[in-house]
Amino acid sequence: MNTNMAIAYTNGIIYSGHGRETGKAILTNNGSIHGIVDANKIDEEYTIKDLGGLNIAPSLIDLQIYGGNGKMFSTELTTDAIKSTYEYCLSGGCSHFMITMATNTIEKFLKGMDVVREYWKQGGKGLLGLHMEGPYLNPVKRGAHILACIKKPEMAEVEMILSAGKDVLKMITIAPEMCEERIIKLLLDHHLIVSAGHTNATLAEARRGFDLGIPTSTHLFNAMSAFQSREPGMVGAIYDDEKVKSSVVADGIHVDFTAVRISKRQLGKRLFLITDAVAEVLHGEYQHIFKGDRYTLPDGTLSGSSLTMLKAVQNCVEKIGIDLEEALRMASTYPAQLLKHGPKLGKIEAGYAADFVVFDNEFKVIEMILS
Repeated sequence: MNTNMAIAYTNGIIYSGHGRETGKAILTNNGSIHGIVDANKIDEEYTIKDLGGLNIAPSLIDLQIYGGNGKMFSTELTTDAIKSTYEYCLSGGCSHFMITMATNTIEKFLKGMDVVREYWKQGGKGLLGLHMEGPYLNPVKRGAHILACIKKPEMAEVEMILSAGKDVLKMITIAPEMCEERIIKLLLDHHLIVSAGHTNATLAEARRGFDLGIPTSTHLFNAMSAFQSREPGMVGAIYDDEKVKSSVVADGIHVDFTAVRISKRQLGKRLFLITDAVAEVLHGEYQHIFKGDRYTLPDGTLSGSSLTMLKAVQNCVEKIGIDLEEALRMASTYPAQLLKHGPKLGKIEAGYAADFVVFDNEFKVIEMILS
């Protein structure tokens, strides 16, 4: 459903990003939220939409997803693959996503940028931009990434990528210890979301990157230097820096639920959810084999999740013990804080996009309401 008319959503449990409210109505008009009012104070201009006691929250946001519904973007590099990923996102309560490409040749990254542009040109919805995960990673922590394509960045190449991707490249994961200070500054100056990941950084190296302005990190614990008593590494640097966010894959496979619980206590509002989801691919440079609850490379290396964003929220509530309103913020409000341009997302308040997920108490998506 879209919200290009004056609609008041009533009789729902509202998770606004600020708190939980009942007995209220969400007022929307032309794709924007006008506010939340008492349910008995709705002007006559609004059409009433009764939510039947269901939950309504800001639609979810996934900053790291590779594919969905059987299609992997980097394997196909087609607008159909992005559309399939969008439909997969919607099935899990997510309206906006960052299509992600793992380490590959520069030529493939550039082709991916062209396909993103074409998707938008065709009127494709939901896509925030391209997330390049690599190639400027630490080979020691490559995980499922292609070793032959991992490299240290050179200024000329980075400048070329930034020029080619100026309208579509929105996020990049780098290992900060592999990048000169001027490279990190250049990426930040171009308003990319720079994320520290696939890194074997020492505490000092990680701190250097964060002090330069790196605002977040990629899939906490996975493919990063561990917290140890004499060398706290990347995990320790994330814990210790009150400005730095981190994504986490809350499937109980990438990270044990107890580790997520401990990290949530430490990081608070700085921890947010991603799916890191892939689709099964049995050919090409990245082969992802479905193992029932995860994807692996042919050699058994963990290569991606089968999560949806709402399933990650459900896991946070049922497996980790996080309150529902906070788990929803981890999937919408907190990732939205990293987005500096585009629509205002992640909260139900005046001036924000009227993008909502309506779901029941079993975490089943009942309806997506999109601006």
